[in-house]
Amino acid sequence: MRIIAGEWRGRRIEAPPGYATRPTSDRVREAWMSALHFQLPGSRVVDLFAGSGALGLEALSRGAGHVTFVERSGRTMDVLRANARALRAEARCTLVKRDAIAFAEELDVDAFDIALADPPYGQGFAAQLVELFARRRFALALWVEHGADEVLPAISGARTRRYGDTAITSIPVPA
Repeated sequence: MRIIAGEWRGRRIEAPPGYATRPTSDRVREAWMSALHFQLPGSRVVDLFAGSGALGLEALSRGAGHVTFVERSGRTMDVLRANARALRAEARCTLVKRDAIAFAEELDVDAFDIALADPPYGQGFAAQLVELFARRRFALALWVEHGADEVLPAISGARTRRYGDTAITSIPVPA
């Protein structure tokens, strides 16, 4: 995997070994970050279900002020930590080894500017996160990647973009 644009454009990052994590493809990550790019400069971002950290590191590369990475797997967290170190991004990161849903449940309203989430497909985590966000908006916007065939709860203002078998749903806080 590589960082697509910004400060670290072209730099390679590692993915955790095995099949437990499914990194967001470069094509989808590029489309996702292009849709977000005006919101990124100086923003406070949380990367839920962080995996390798590719989403949050891409956001940092494109100008986010700080990213909190939330990942429950110790082995995957080691890879994420190594990726942040390789990019010399540690000062702009907080790494939290915790279940992403449990972490989000404890956040204050508007704790972050942007919440990014790439949960495992087909396990209901994307729907859980959207439901939680509808009850208590812990960020100004939630962006969640999910399988294109997964049905998420209907939320006013939500927009879904499809990329083959992948979809990204964005939910802004109503103005």
